[in-house]
Amino acid sequence: MSRYRLIPTPVQEAFLREHCAHARYVWNLAVEQQSWWRPGRGHAPGYCAQAAQLTQARAEHRWLAEGSQMVQQQALRDFAQAMANHFAGTHRRPTWRKAGRHEGFRIVAVKPGHIRRLSRRTGQVWVPKAGWIRFRWSRAVPAAKSYRVTCDRAGRWHIAFAAIPQPIPGPGTGEIVGIDRGVTVSVALSTGEMLHCPGLRPPEQARLRLLQRRLARARRGSNRRGRVKIAIARLRARERDRRKDWAEKTSTHLARRFDVIRVEDLRITSMTRTARGTLAQPGRNVRQKAGLNRAILANGWGMLIRRLEDKAPGRVEKIHPAYTSQRCSACGHVAADSRESQALFRCTACGYTANADVNAASNIAAGHAVTARGRPPPGERMNREPQPLPLSV
Repeated sequence: MSRYRLIPTPVQEAFLREHCAHARYVWNLAVEQQSWWRPGRGHAPGYCAQAAQLTQARAEHRWLAEGSQMVQQQALRDFAQAMANHFAGTHRRPTWRKAGRHEGFRIVAVKPGHIRRLSRRTGQVWVPKAGWIRFRWSRAVPAAKSYRVTCDRAGRWHIAFAAIPQPIPGPGTGEIVGIDRGVTVSVALSTGEMLHCPGLRPPEQARLRLLQRRLARARRGSNRRGRVKIAIARLRARERDRRKDWAEKTSTHLARRFDVIRVEDLRITSMTRTARGTLAQPGRNVRQKAGLNRAILANGWGMLIRRLEDKAPGRVEKIHPAYTSQRCSACGHVAADSRESQALFRCTACGYTANADVNAASNIAAGHAVTARGRPPPGERMNREPQPLPLSV
């Protein structure tokens, strides 16, 4: 989706928040209705049945009828798609939406006249009940038939037009690159380049820690606590914007430069899962694991690969990550002692010395991933010595 910054007036912002509240209310009703369904009670109501029930509810409740019917129906559409994804096994079961965290709605049946350009940097979009709302024309607006309006925790409104961009063609040189992702170095390429994901600067980090201490002392429900939360959200939004901008620019650069891009097949969701444990079995090194989880998420591992797969479909290959950091890219020897530190790799067999992350990226580029006994990853053919067949008598 192509996202742009909305500039609503105070009156228009009130209509937008009302649309968000209605969409969230309808979504939560659908979640509540789905929670009562059990196997053996027949089929759970789908979109058509829920849309008919929505029509009855709008006839009975005036405050619901004053809202946009399209916004409320599209919330049911989104819920139906979320349930389909859950049953397909690609997503988790949809849960409740909370005010201040899930603010947004979708508009469909957008006509060409509903989007118009006012100046070089300003455009207008038609939103039901709210009228014409200005947005920043930061780049070309695609021809879209639907859009989604959202509001983040920092209070910024955005509009995203649903349009699938064209993939970026490769250079045609047949060049292959391996990408090793890390915490100290966000991305190390097999070519020797090291890229770092930008975050908050030291003064901003100090201000964030100060605001977090203020938040801990503020009384719940007070106006002071609300102001501090908005200030923290603005800093977090700044960090998130920098990370997303870096991922977009880096993925575009790699898609234009290389024909084949090989990365480790990492399960980031499992890697960043909390180690807190339970009361019966409490976790170990919880603080250290939480810091590692934050560092992994701050480097945008998943976002970078996801954008690469979108921009270079069919040209991103995932390699099994086993022992890629312990294998020598020069002779192929595998030993844990070869990696002396985070940045230094010195092969114990041939003496080859290189940066540890670049060495791992070279192994990924070559498609080498071995197990502890020097065999290929699970699911691939094994290298065995020829065995003599027994003689038939």
